[in-house]
Amino acid sequence: MPSSSPAIPPEHITGLVLAGGQGTRMGGVDKGLQLLGGQPLAWHCAQRLQPQVGPVFINANRHLDAYRALGYPVVADLSLPDTEAYAGPLAGFAAGLAACQTPWLLTVACDTPHFPQDLAQRLAQAAAAQDCPIAMACTPPEEPGSDRPILQPTFCLIHANLTDSVRQFVAGGGRKLRQWAAQHGQCRVQFDDAQAFYNANTPEELARLQDMTAPHK
Repeated sequence: MPSSSPAIPPEHITGLVLAGGQGTRMGGVDKGLQLLGGQPLAWHCAQRLQPQVGPVFINANRHLDAYRALGYPVVADLSLPDTEAYAGPLAGFAAGLAACQTPWLLTVACDTPHFPQDLAQRLAQAAAAQDCPIAMACTPPEEPGSDRPILQPTFCLIHANLTDSVRQFVAGGGRKLRQWAAQHGQCRVQFDDAQAFYNANTPEELARLQDMTAPHK
């Protein structure tokens, strides 16, 4: 477990845009390359992440040259024995942690370009204050009267000493992000603006994202 610290500086965090999915609900297209305001979704996410962290990478498994053209290093999912071609976001975590040269990795989903501009700062503050190796974002409960926040597990700050843990979990057939995270100490940070985590899984949701012209702050 990382030692207690009053702060985790941005340069100690590597940012990773998760764009390695299959885009099944969007007809199998490479979701990170779908355009929003004339630029790919992955580019928007990388640009929003850049001021919050040190290095920024993109995790992708198709059209690697197109992703490299966005100006960021690209890491593909690791080839692990006994795993299918796509092993979910945890495979992206494993790839990012393997490439990470900083103590921490912050992941964001490529289809959520309005995520909070203080995402890294608030997750880092919680991880340092609570001395936990995983900090995840969450949003307020959706159901009236519920006290259960909605977890946003792909928006996750992870200590680099969990590199072997996530790799072994994926290699052993594990796919559920929450199940892996539950093996380790974790903290959750609530962001009140649920719309900041609006994501585009379908063509209709992408169209709505196009209509959200005012940038989230």
